Amino acid sequence: MALPKRATIYFDARVHKALRLKAAHRETSISELVNQAVQLSLIEDAEDLEAFETRRNEPNLSFDEVLKDLKRRGKI
Repeated sequence: MALPKRATIYFDARVHKALRLKAAHRETSISELVNQAVQLSLIEDAEDLEAFETRRNEPNLSFDEVLKDLKRRGKI
């Protein structure tokens, strides 16, 4: 594992207080909480990009086309 890198992050006072309390409750550090949250966000982004790539060749439908189809099928 690579050595940790240092960064300065400024939080809203209320967010910082919530992070301190959560870190204390979990017996961990604010850094660990932030690292976990960022990792989860990056994983979600990667999953979204993969989904977009998988569906790249699907036809594009206009909003009007989708609306008409939903009406035709009695969904709205």
